[in-house]
Amino acid sequence: MKIKRFVAKDMRQAMREVREEQGPDAVILSTRRLAEGIEVIAAIDYDEALIREAARHGAPSTQAPEASPAATVRAPEVAATPVAAATPPPAPQPPKRPLRAIAPAATDPMPPLPQPARMEPPVTMPPLVAVASPAAANPVIDRTAQDTARLRAELGSMREMLEMQLSSLAWNDMDRRQPQRARVLRELTRLGIEADVARALVAELPDQLTAEQARYLPLGMLSRSLVISGRGLSDGTGVTALVGPTGVGKTTTIAKLAARAVLRHGADQVALISTDHYRIGAAAQLEHYGRLLGVRVYPAHDVASLRKVLGLLQGRQTVLVDTAGVAGSDPRMAQQMDVLSAAGGLRACLVLAANAQSDALEQSVRAYEPLQPQACILTKLDEAPSLGGALSVLIRHRLPLDYTTDGQRVPEDIAEANARTLVCRAAQSLKSNAPDESLMAERFGLAVASA
Repeated sequence: MKIKRFVAKDMRQAMREVREEQGPDAVILSTRRLAEGIEVIAAIDYDEALIREAARHGAPSTQAPEASPAATVRAPEVAATPVAAATPPPAPQPPKRPLRAIAPAATDPMPPLPQPARMEPPVTMPPLVAVASPAAANPVIDRTAQDTARLRAELGSMREMLEMQLSSLAWNDMDRRQPQRARVLRELTRLGIEADVARALVAELPDQLTAEQARYLPLGMLSRSLVISGRGLSDGTGVTALVGPTGVGKTTTIAKLAARAVLRHGADQVALISTDHYRIGAAAQLEHYGRLLGVRVYPAHDVASLRKVLGLLQGRQTVLVDTAGVAGSDPRMAQQMDVLSAAGGLRACLVLAANAQSDALEQSVRAYEPLQPQACILTKLDEAPSLGGALSVLIRHRLPLDYTTDGQRVPEDIAEANARTLVCRAAQSLKSNAPDESLMAERFGLAVASA
C-alpha cells in the first residue's frame, strides 16, 4: 500500500490532485482542514483486511497511535490531536460493513466528507426523451382494456362452444328424424360439394324419400343443376375471347378450338388474336400454334388496335382472342376489361381449372363478373383429385359450360360439355370412407337449427 499526503486550497482541488497522481483506484484514508487548506491522505493498492487486522491489534494499547501497527495510516490525524494522559484513547471500532474510506479522527475539527470508494471518470448520459403511452399514463385504462379483451375472448369461446353443441344436437336430431336427407347430405359431402350448394339441392327433395331415391338422387340432382350451353365443337363460330387467371390453359385451349375449326372450315376461315403482351413468350407460343395450323396470328395491345384487327377479320368463321392471365387483385384487370368491353362484338368465355381450390375458383368468377362472361370452359380435369369444388362454383353462379379439357394433346383432349359425364367422373373420384359426423354437424347443424 502506497500512502501519500495532499494539501490543496479546497476539497475539489485536492480530489483532482489525488485523481491525477494516484488514479481512479485511490482510496481516501482521512481528510482534515488546515490553515493552508484541506489535507487529504490517500492510498493506492489498499488492503482493507490488513487495516482491520492492524486496528484490532492496536485497540487495547494505551500508547499513542504512532506506536500501533496502523500508525502509518492515521499518523497525520493523531499527531495534531492533544490527548489527556489520564484518559486513554478510545479503541477503534472495526466497521460493520466494508468501507472504502476510513473516517477521520474524533478530534478533527472538520467532519469527514463522504467520498466514493472508487473515483470513476464522470459519464455523460445522452438526454432521454420520455414518450408517455396511454397505458403508462393511466394504468386504470390499461387494466380496463385488458379486462375487456379477456372478456371478449371468453365470450367468443363460450359462443363457439355453444354453437358446436347446438350444431351437434341439431344434426343428430335431423339424422334421427330424416335419415334419408342426412344420407343425401353425406353423399354430396363425399363428392366435395360445398355446404350451401348441398343445402340448396336437399331443399328440393320430396318430403317422403325412400332409401333407393336417397342412393341415386344426388347424382341426378347434380346433373340437372349444371347449366350446359350446348355449343358443340363444330359450332365455334364468331369472335370468342378466352379470359381467366394465369395458368388455367387458355392458350392451349385456343389451339384446340382453332384446330377443330380448321378441320371444319379451313385455315383461311380461322384467325387468332393475341392481346397478351405481359407474359414473356405468350405471343411466340400462339404464333407457333398458328404456324402448325396454317392460321395467321394478329397482335392487339389496346382498344384501337383490337378494333382495327376485328374490322379486318370480318367475315371469318372463327376468330379466337387470347388474353393475358390476370389475377383479380391485379390493377391491370380493369384495363383488360376496358379493352374487351370497348371492342364490342366479343363473346367472353371464362376458363377455369378444375384442379384449383373452390375458394380460388370463386375468387376468379367474382373478379370477372363485370365482364359478364357468356360461358365457361373447365380445363385440367385429368389433374383434379375432386370435381366437387368446380361443380359447386358452376351451380352457384349458373355459368353455362361450353367445353371440358383433360390433357395437353391438340386437338384431341377437348370435348363438348356433358353434365352426366362430369357427374359420373366426380363420382369415380369418391373416397371410400364416409365424412366425419363432427364435420357434418359443423357444415349443416346450424342451418338445420335455424330452419
